[in-house]
Amino acid sequence: MSAKNLSEELFKPRFKHPETSSLVRQRHHLTSTVQSTLDGESHTGWYRMLNRLLWSWRGLSPLEISEVLARIAVSDAERTSDQLLDTVIGYRGGNWIYEWSKQAALWQQKAMDAGETPEAGEHWLHAVNLYSLAAWPHIKGDELAEQAQTLANRAYEEATLRLPGEMKELEFPIQGGSPITGFLHMPPNVSAPYPTVLLCGNLDSLQIDHYRLFHDYLAPRGLAMLTIDMPSVGFSSKWKLTQDTSFLHQQVLRGLESIPWVDHTRVAALGYRFGANVAVRLAYLEAPRLRGAACLGPIVHALLANAAQQERVPDMYIDVLASRLGMARATDEVLRTELNRYSLKTQGLLGRRTPTPMLAGYWQNDPWSPEEDARLIVNSSANGKLLPIGFTPVLHNFDRALQTICDWLTQQLK
Repeated sequence: MSAKNLSEELFKPRFKHPETSSLVRQRHHLTSTVQSTLDGESHTGWYRMLNRLLWSWRGLSPLEISEVLARIAVSDAERTSDQLLDTVIGYRGGNWIYEWSKQAALWQQKAMDAGETPEAGEHWLHAVNLYSLAAWPHIKGDELAEQAQTLANRAYEEATLRLPGEMKELEFPIQGGSPITGFLHMPPNVSAPYPTVLLCGNLDSLQIDHYRLFHDYLAPRGLAMLTIDMPSVGFSSKWKLTQDTSFLHQQVLRGLESIPWVDHTRVAALGYRFGANVAVRLAYLEAPRLRGAACLGPIVHALLANAAQQERVPDMYIDVLASRLGMARATDEVLRTELNRYSLKTQGLLGRRTPTPMLAGYWQNDPWSPEEDARLIVNSSANGKLLPIGFTPVLHNFDRALQTICDWLTQQLK
């Protein structure tokens, strides 16, 4: 089936699909505006965070982003909440998933018209980023978002066939349940087996969101990148997130001995936001298999254990946490009690020494991850490195932080 026909089949009208913001019990607390390099800005009148910086960094133009957001904002269609612009009900003009998918389809058509050229690969990747954004924040039970994810994954397969390096789709058996799919990105002009970085993404991301990290930062250093989706999202959607947050990644790490393209003696983890929770757990539980763990804006204790800290982040992110935990209808009190069990300090890990080298990067006044979390990680390692990151100029400091982290990973993987 062609990509165009697949799109028509997935999105043809069937019934009234649930709107994204309605899938988790609505709180809509009045919170102050927050701004974050990794998460974007919260805006009055929007349910989702608007992360123009990271979307642009991944390859979308600021003009294109503004045009799509404008189409959403001016819609007069029925909304779940009249106060929130991105809550248009139904797959139609003004609906978040519809507008970003419509934009993605334009680039998908450009890619098909370009054939097998490198330019086609860039167009396919552009479509990937737009389809993934359509599905964001990937809340469980969002049927239209899941269909956009399917199109994103198909486009990613097409993109990686035409872009530098090589990508292999790997299936990993998981004890007690369904296997999961991971993507191994291998750098060009380097021979296998490769030193490999196991990427642990955030709870609102897909593994296909990280091609630029591979292309611009890891591949030039001769490092491969292995990605898997976090529990309850993407190719790992059949697995619920539990207090054993690193369960899937541990199974993958233990299976690398049988992957001929990976040097299983030279593997490190890189985790950002909640993915850092996974990376740090691996640093404790899989120390013999891991050369190092680098974290960026880690969520390992404060946000999980402190109700006041939770009040500082927008509803959308709390909804994502509730969705991943399978607690979409839980009260605030029940959710807070459960989240506390995900703190690595509460679990008795952080605060103890691990021989695994760990790096932790942080921004001052980060609502998701205070400096104390980063210091807790660094002080728990026999060889820790603290990386303060300035907020402005944002892109320059973000790039410099990634360069520093990847240099550190390269050093650990020698």
